[in-house]
Parts: sequence; C-alpha cells; structure tokens
Amino acid sequence: MLKTYLYVPEELEEKLNRTAKAQNKSKAEVIRQALEKGITAVAHQGTASAQALLKIAQIGRKHNLHGPKDGSERMDEYLWSKDWSKDE
Repeated sequence: MLKTYLYVPEELEEKLNRTAKAQNKSKAEVIRQALEKGITAVAHQGTASAQALLKIAQIGRKHNLHGPKDGSERMDEYLWSKDWSKDE
C-alpha cells in the first residue's frame, strides 16, 4: 500500500470523522472506500452515453428494426420535417 497526503476542507474532515466513528472504522479505511466508489462512478460517467446508445442498438437488433438507408444524407429532413406517425 502506498502513502498519500491529501488536503481536504474542514467540512469534509468533519464528515470523515463522523463517518469513521459511526462505522467504527479508521479514517483511512473510510477514505479508501469512498475513493473506490467515487472512481468507479467517475469511470462510468464518461461512457454513460455510449452505453445508452449500445442498449438502443441492442433493442433494435432484438426487434429487427431498421432505419432509413439514406439517414445520413437526409438527416435534417428526417429529424425536423418527417411525420414519423405515418407508415410508408
């Protein structure tokens, strides 16, 4: 394990002390747990939109859905002026 020095605001230090006391753990253990959870959350933040798009693609594959073949050429028309409520 490596030693790291960290500066924290007084309010955070107070929260840290209260949490460590309430959980009967050392401050170091509480910090390690918080960092692990925080790093995991931050790592997922950057990929959340990509994961959402992949889930949408999976739904499309599952239901054998296909979009227009000229979608990239006529994107503006499809997005802003096409009435998608009508079947063609």
